[in-house]
Amino acid sequence: MVARDPHRFVNELDKAALERLIARLESRAQDAVFARLFDKYAAQLALPPSAQVLEVGCGTGALLRSLARRGDFTGNAFGVDQCRPFIDAAKEFAQVENVNDRLVFQVGDAHCLDFPPATFDAVIAHTLISHVTEPAEVLSEMARVVRPGGIMAIFDGDYASLTYAFRDHVFGHQMDVALSSATFNNPRIMRDLPRLLPELGLRLTAAWGDAVVEIGNGSYFKSFAETYVPFVTRAGLLPMQAVEAWLDEQRQAMENGTFFAACNYYTYLARRI
Repeated sequence: MVARDPHRFVNELDKAALERLIARLESRAQDAVFARLFDKYAAQLALPPSAQVLEVGCGTGALLRSLARRGDFTGNAFGVDQCRPFIDAAKEFAQVENVNDRLVFQVGDAHCLDFPPATFDAVIAHTLISHVTEPAEVLSEMARVVRPGGIMAIFDGDYASLTYAFRDHVFGHQMDVALSSATFNNPRIMRDLPRLLPELGLRLTAAWGDAVVEIGNGSYFKSFAETYVPFVTRAGLLPMQAVEAWLDEQRQAMENGTFFAACNYYTYLARRI
């Protein structure tokens, strides 16, 4: 079998798998280890008071809800995702948090955005580029719909760096690779952005990396493992019994305070020339 990124092929998943992904997106957004990474670059977007913002691949809308709650954001935001259940969930969550008057969610393809050129002051791809079919096409569409002088924010992981501690280092490495392969269509794409962005008429204004690390206890990486390990076994990348033993050991490590997991994440801010 061949690994198929569940987010890339999200419209082929059954209801139970979709519910797991929705729960993962929401728990990730509430995890302090991860939420701080959006706060870090949101403060540098320098949006005008009436800013129009687009998030491509918005999932359940957690990032845009966070943006709407910020005291320095008074504009409007649009979220696009290919998965209708994600969009339906995004609308419900926004209504529950009473920010739905400033947020609009709609089904759409990141490779062919249904907006006129130069529509938005800022366009965000937050953990999207690692999943899409053609990253360069998505970046080109983002560049098309952002206004001259507007900003693009691309945030994602370098999932070749994803690693969990495991006493058998050889199998542990195999599991790291399998998790990356089963979950991300483009695990190394963030290494290509310094080359791709100028080709699209974008000027890189800031870029940095952050290591997300959990030692002793796990929350972010606990949810990650429990959500995506089933896709490793579904793709037949490793024997099911060995994968289950690996996951059991991760859970035990979290319980006894000996857990370790890490991954590098990168942020790129670029302005349209």
